[in-house]
Amino acid sequence: MDPSTLRPTEVAAYFLKAGVAKHNDRYDYVFFKAVIAGVMLSFGGLLSEVISGGSPALTQSNPGLVKILGGFVFPVGLVMCVLVAWLALMCLIIFPMAVLKRVIPWWSLPINFIIVTFGNLVGSLFFGAILVKYSGVMSAEPYATFVKSFAIKKAAEPEWHQIFLRGIGCNWLVCVAVWQAAGAKETISKIYAIWIPIWIFVACSFDHGIPLGIMFGADLTVAEYIRKSLIASYLGNIVGALLVALPANYFWLRDFEAGGLRNAEAAVARDGTPSESLDDDKKR
Repeated sequence: MDPSTLRPTEVAAYFLKAGVAKHNDRYDYVFFKAVIAGVMLSFGGLLSEVISGGSPALTQSNPGLVKILGGFVFPVGLVMCVLVAWLALMCLIIFPMAVLKRVIPWWSLPINFIIVTFGNLVGSLFFGAILVKYSGVMSAEPYATFVKSFAIKKAAEPEWHQIFLRGIGCNWLVCVAVWQAAGAKETISKIYAIWIPIWIFVACSFDHGIPLGIMFGADLTVAEYIRKSLIASYLGNIVGALLVALPANYFWLRDFEAGGLRNAEAAVARDGTPSESLDDDKKR
């Protein structure tokens, strides 16, 4: 019977192939996939805020339980992203691995980072403005007050270094979720593999994303948010991704292709010439 999951070496090799595929993808495809991913992830964030914001009495009596409940529903967004679209936090692990093994050029990494990040931002802003604010789904109390206070709590009150460190924890767990999902061979296992790490990161208040409260009039300007929260959490997300990508390269890709000598096992020369052709040349 075949194992139900891929081995770590197989997952690492799969990520390299994914990096090559993403490198060769059209930039407009990359952008629009990222927009869709920004929307899908926001669905999970909205559901989490519906539960957390709609439980003020429970928050007062048992705040830990509210965090657990809010964290439990958030992963639906990343599940949709992994199965359908393309998220910046996933890009942060796949492209560094592919660049380190030189299967794609280095310049592909910043280009794709920029395109995917901007696409995710556009999707998130569209979701927050059109599907939440103007639709009025969070306009009634206690939600209207909650989303504003939540933005202050996540993006204004913590120190810069705290948001940075929370960003590390966030994407460390996101990349573990993506890794586990890549190793699963069928959909239910992929969903479960994603769910647990994302549940942990949200319940433990690690950081990433755009606080919806800015659109609802929270006492936080866009400039303040970008300076203190967006930059700090994004840099932390990069570090968190590298804490998965670098060990993966070290443990499971150290001898990847072995400088071309691995082909010897398949009777192929370093230049790609089959050994039979070499033998024929020698005979002649």
